[in-house]
Amino acid sequence: MANLFVIAITAILMENFVLSKFLGICPFLGVSKKLDTALGMGAAVTFVMTLAAAVTWCVQHFLLEPLGLEYLQTIAFILVIAALVQFVEMALMKLVPPLYEALGIYLPLITTNCAVLGSAIIVQTSGYSFIEGIVYAFASAIGFLLAMILFAGVRERLEECDIPEFMKGMPITLVSASLLSLAFFGFQGLSF
Repeated sequence: MANLFVIAITAILMENFVLSKFLGICPFLGVSKKLDTALGMGAAVTFVMTLAAAVTWCVQHFLLEPLGLEYLQTIAFILVIAALVQFVEMALMKLVPPLYEALGIYLPLITTNCAVLGSAIIVQTSGYSFIEGIVYAFASAIGFLLAMILFAGVRERLEECDIPEFMKGMPITLVSASLLSLAFFGFQGLSF
């Protein structure tokens, strides 16, 4: 149980996919303008990343390895992730149409979100058991969600600030993202 806790804290804080590994930057910058859309995207990525880790673990251990097809790992994982994203997209379209509209093009782009694929591959290369892999993927997704929410709060606050003209838009966004990333690098010194 302590091992699962260490995996979770490490994935959320010390190895945050967005702020430490720099994976998933596209939705991080694109969907973080408003808190509600950042929360929706983070929740969708959390669902997909966790489920993808479980399914890809099974695909790896019960299909690819027994058949000697490990070299097809990336392709197989992308297909699994694409199917899961289609499921999420259909569910959001039916259940939460405003969120579906707000996420726009970024929702189908979860398929190519390197954080989702990276999580699935890291679970395999780290040798995690099924439960450890799910905990790692879920915690990584929570770290993604945390980064999205924090950054959305910063960006909403920046809308009210008097920013010099040359820094408006993407320049202040990138400076803010780098400062948030530096804050998360402070967690690197934690040890368990």
